[in-house]
Amino acid sequence: MNRQRPKVRAGRLVAAVLAAAAPVAYGFFSTEFRGRSTPDGSVVEIRVPEGTSSGGVARVLEEAGLISHPGVFDAYVRVRGDSRTLKAGRYEIPRGVSYGYLLETLRSGAVATTPLTIPEGLGVTEITERLAAYTGDSVAAVRAFLADPARVSELDVPGPTLEGYLFPETYRFADGVGFPVIVTAMVGRYHAFWADEERAEAAALGLDEREVVTLASIVEKEVRRGAERPVVAGVYWNRLQLGMLLQADPTVHYALGEPRSRLLYRDIDAVAEHPYNTYTQPGLPPGPIASPGVASLRAALNPADHDYIFFVARADGSHEFTRTLREHNAAISRIRLARDAAADR
Repeated sequence: MNRQRPKVRAGRLVAAVLAAAAPVAYGFFSTEFRGRSTPDGSVVEIRVPEGTSSGGVARVLEEAGLISHPGVFDAYVRVRGDSRTLKAGRYEIPRGVSYGYLLETLRSGAVATTPLTIPEGLGVTEITERLAAYTGDSVAAVRAFLADPARVSELDVPGPTLEGYLFPETYRFADGVGFPVIVTAMVGRYHAFWADEERAEAAALGLDEREVVTLASIVEKEVRRGAERPVVAGVYWNRLQLGMLLQADPTVHYALGEPRSRLLYRDIDAVAEHPYNTYTQPGLPPGPIASPGVASLRAALNPADHDYIFFVARADGSHEFTRTLREHNAAISRIRLARDAAADR
């Protein structure tokens, strides 16, 4: 009597074969199968569109010269059970890497990123232009987003606007990340600065968070030599303690809406009633005038202990610090004479 063999569905048979072959295939593919060249330090950029199948990804890799056998790579991905885990994005991949390296990169979504540098001392207007250029959005769209009063409460900053809280640093973002995400990251970096120690230092000075950042922003705009930051912060701290006007030139520039190569009395008078004009308005201005970096924030929290209440800039960007108005006026005359003598040479 002829016995019939039990029927095995083709799909189950293929799955069983693939499962049995997986450990061998993984070791073979990840160590033996490489691209069209050996690793030489060069990097290839590829872009994987959203929704691309594993076969489509294999073709992208082939077109970039990273693999020679797209069908084999596709089979390898399927054997590994990762056909649905490959992530879209822009990647920078070294030549000659193994299939294992390629799969792990695409599976983890380790996409290439582009740096965005925000230097210390930039104001919201300048940062707006950098964000627009980086994301490809219009300046008007970025400006409207940053200027919306709702941002202050949404991002939990002291205000009165986002000025001063877009933290200066070099960030890296993947392609397609929008400016709202970038702004959130920048403000997040600002919040990260404020730990228990910084809050205790502010409390010891009798300043709140907004006042510290405001003072730090003035220091940032005044100083070109890092070692002078605590000294300049100390000058303004002394003036605050004495009830003097701060008379900080950068605040007048902020009130004017643009920097001037030389601040004149008529410039100060033009914005005499502006709340940010510290030549006419007492105390600190209502908020920061730029984004201070860590060094200026530290200087505002730890102003140098001295009795200087005046300073004037030399031609090289450094400052001469003095204790009395007479010393200050003498320093101004001396620096002007030196500047004029240098111009006549």
